[in-house]
Amino acid sequence: MPIKTLHHGLIVSCQAPVDSPLHEPTVIAAIAQAAVNNGAVGVRIDTPAHISTVRERVTVPIIGLWKQVIAGYDVYITPQFHHAEAVAKAGADIIAIDATDRNRPGAETLADIVAKIHQELGKPVMADVDTIDAAIAACAAGVDIVGTTLFGYTAATKHFSPPGWELLTQMVKQLNIPVICEGGVSSPEMARKAIDLGAYAVVVGTAITGIDYLVRGYKSALIE
Repeated sequence: MPIKTLHHGLIVSCQAPVDSPLHEPTVIAAIAQAAVNNGAVGVRIDTPAHISTVRERVTVPIIGLWKQVIAGYDVYITPQFHHAEAVAKAGADIIAIDATDRNRPGAETLADIVAKIHQELGKPVMADVDTIDAAIAACAAGVDIVGTTLFGYTAATKHFSPPGWELLTQMVKQLNIPVICEGGVSSPEMARKAIDLGAYAVVVGTAITGIDYLVRGYKSALIE
């Protein structure tokens, strides 16, 4: 099972803004391969086109997702089953979905989507959550792993800044499935702290692959 190979390892989120020259399948695949060459145990990839290209370059588990902005809904990480199906067909080993308590398009429920992913696609599910209540509900819905991914990015948590150390601690104590620390981890020391707090694995994105965001930050600091 791909989840076992992630234990206490680094998962690199290889993504880029849609208006960035890095948002190109071959570029994302090269970034993913560089991450794996240097010890990443897995990668987290957005969009089927990127997933399929990355799949040609790496053999480690791919946590796949498909960000979709749908009018009238705040859920955007693999919001519906047909998005999960496309991600699976592209070569993802694990399907990441929004598992917050927000409404979903098409009147689909979290439990329905998780069950269909398991039964029809044969893939494990990673639940991206924002609160301990959402994490508990995701477990009840049958997900295989849960991550702190959306802490600080929903209306319920927008007054907090990731990483969610307290949320991570709560999840580790209360859940009986692997817990992934994702969001706001910006140094090796913070990644180590996540593991020490009981995280099964750590996802790092912007701090490693966020060239656009990081350069803008340096520029802003230099012109102030």
